[in-house]
Amino acid sequence: MAKNSGERILVADDDPTSRKLLGRILTAAGFSCSEAPDGIEALKLVRADPPSLLLLDFDMPGMDGAEVLKQLRHDTNTAVAQIPTIMLTGHGGEESEVLCLEAGADDFVTKPINQAVLRARIDTQLRLRSMRSQLQKQNDELEAWRHNLERDLEAARLTQQSLIPQKPPVLPGWEIAACYRPVIQVGGDIYGWLRMVDGRTLFWIADATGHGASAALLTTLAKLLFHHGTGENSRPSEIMEAVNKDFRSIFGARSFMTAMCVAVDAATGRTTVVGAGHPPLLVARSGGRTESIASSAPPLGLLERSEFVETEIFLDPGDAFFLYTDGIYGSGRDENTRTSSTRLAEMLQPLAENAQVLLDRVLKQTTPSEDGKALADDVAAVAVQRTR
Repeated sequence: MAKNSGERILVADDDPTSRKLLGRILTAAGFSCSEAPDGIEALKLVRADPPSLLLLDFDMPGMDGAEVLKQLRHDTNTAVAQIPTIMLTGHGGEESEVLCLEAGADDFVTKPINQAVLRARIDTQLRLRSMRSQLQKQNDELEAWRHNLERDLEAARLTQQSLIPQKPPVLPGWEIAACYRPVIQVGGDIYGWLRMVDGRTLFWIADATGHGASAALLTTLAKLLFHHGTGENSRPSEIMEAVNKDFRSIFGARSFMTAMCVAVDAATGRTTVVGAGHPPLLVARSGGRTESIASSAPPLGLLERSEFVETEIFLDPGDAFFLYTDGIYGSGRDENTRTSSTRLAEMLQPLAENAQVLLDRVLKQTTPSEDGKALADDVAAVAVQRTR
């Protein structure tokens, strides 16, 4: 089989002798060759069945090569508009070269035709055409992959949104506000609230390793584990132990997540706090000071057995606590400044009239909004304030 079998070249030249000569050269090289005696016929043939390459004479009566190429380059069919074209010209010199290239030619050959030069330039343009075709195919595959990824991420986003509470619980004498802002459609943060077996309300938050769909899957598991642990245990420390045991039994030490639980007795304000590798809980007092309660254990999943120490506090009317993930530290407006827990504590004072206003104040200072900057990490936060 000839080397160039399958490659078809259209020769457009008003000189029959030139067409015959070029046809012989191309056929000998293994190309399939067709001919057009003028520009109008060349346009018709190209649009009807685009060839692999067009050899186009610059000087033709009626519609010259420049006008033919101008119409082809503006064709709505990309197969026609992008056809490799070598202009044939009887005029030597730079001016003629510039005219050919300005007309939209990919290359040019000066008459009389040098067979070796013609073959080399045809081979070059066909090779470039093949490379463009491969690149377009790869781009199409990449676009299809991107489309599928976005579809999967959207499905994951809807799934995760169904797991994250959309409305705060009704707790007489308490105001509750929460937010979740992932870096992309889905993220590794999650929070929730549950009724404990002793009647208290458990507020919990977790931050899984990583970002995107893999981290989102961990948050799904986290919610299941906290629900299971809360249903079988009466103390926050026992709930953490149960979640840690189940999480590690599934992943070994290959994955981990930070977490914090806050058990609230709505009637008395007695509150129990347990943290596992999570940023400290901030407790804003109505008197103007803010307390910080650090985690007592490493992240869930790292150790087979951890000691989860409970810290007990009392919340009086007007007091509030702030649960959050560490994404809030790196989401400030100034790229060179990270929000510290101390700075975060300062943002909670003076206390606002309700939990939502308090939460909005913190988010306004720590996360970008109008400036359009992307978040550095997933952000989740829960503000709870006792009103009476």
